[in-house]
Amino acid sequence: MTLNIRENVSLKPYNTLCLEVKARYLLLVEEAAMLQKALVWAKQKQLAISIIGGGSNLVLTKDLTGLVLLMRTKGIAIIAEQGTQVIVEAAAGVVWQDLVQWSVEQNLGGLENLSSIYGTVGAAPVQNIGAYGVEFKDVCYSVLALHRGTGQFHTFTADQCQFAYRDSVFKQQANQWIVVKVNLKLDRQAPINVSYAALQQNISEQSEPLTYAKVSQLVTNTRLQKLPNPEELANVGSFFKNPIVSLQKAQQLMRQYPDLVTYPYQNQQVKLAAGWLIDKAGLKGHREGQVGTYLKQALVLVNYGKATGSEILAFANKLQFIVNQKFGVLLELEPVVL
Repeated sequence: MTLNIRENVSLKPYNTLCLEVKARYLLLVEEAAMLQKALVWAKQKQLAISIIGGGSNLVLTKDLTGLVLLMRTKGIAIIAEQGTQVIVEAAAGVVWQDLVQWSVEQNLGGLENLSSIYGTVGAAPVQNIGAYGVEFKDVCYSVLALHRGTGQFHTFTADQCQFAYRDSVFKQQANQWIVVKVNLKLDRQAPINVSYAALQQNISEQSEPLTYAKVSQLVTNTRLQKLPNPEELANVGSFFKNPIVSLQKAQQLMRQYPDLVTYPYQNQQVKLAAGWLIDKAGLKGHREGQVGTYLKQALVLVNYGKATGSEILAFANKLQFIVNQKFGVLLELEPVVL
């Protein structure tokens, strides 16, 4: 197998913030076996390796001097069935929305609330993506990953993935593992979940019974009301995690701000809405040069033209400082910074 490695390639088409940086070397990975050869090649040349899937959760701040692996592996298949439960295997390079669409067409429940999240399947376990009351961990059966050091494949059970809020063992050990495939546990009779307030608002006039396909469309429509399409306005979706604070801290803030948006969490902790905090600080729709917060959702940072990754990070740091000064809450970045 010959590796078609290109040199000095612009990464602007491969990141949804449309940041103009270059990769010294770039390889489109179309089958898992290419990964092992690529690791050997990079090791021989003493090059660092960076992984890009959809580039929809990525801030590129400078040219990448090593080898960039662009994951484009394909394949979705049912590999096991028991009663109404189904195990689905999907390659890391599959576009996430394509997998969601496939699942609802098969009348399989579990992924519909995660509709219209940009990116690829391989990023889903790394970030433990989530939306509208569902996270990747809720449907994960196992993850196949390649160890960068040994070049060996390893299967992680869902428990071994150490999932947490926008976190996993793959994120904690980012320089050790490359996600190759995921196995998902879906169900033909999974309960419909539209308890999230934003979804409830959009189904008030719904008369027909909800199906997985209809929930998927409902989620897509709801997202479109607040989140910009990166093909029209460059962004990476939510730029900050919803901060988790103690119950005592949340109660203190609620006394000051009765309209504070909160979500119950665990262990006497509360999750705050980062978008609400930014909005309340007067920063919704705020713009400085080519960077700003989106007019309809303060949690989204957008590139209005030729912003650099460094300019976007500087803007984000300013938001963090202002929110921390006003509320005593530190916002944590959600995207990966390279």
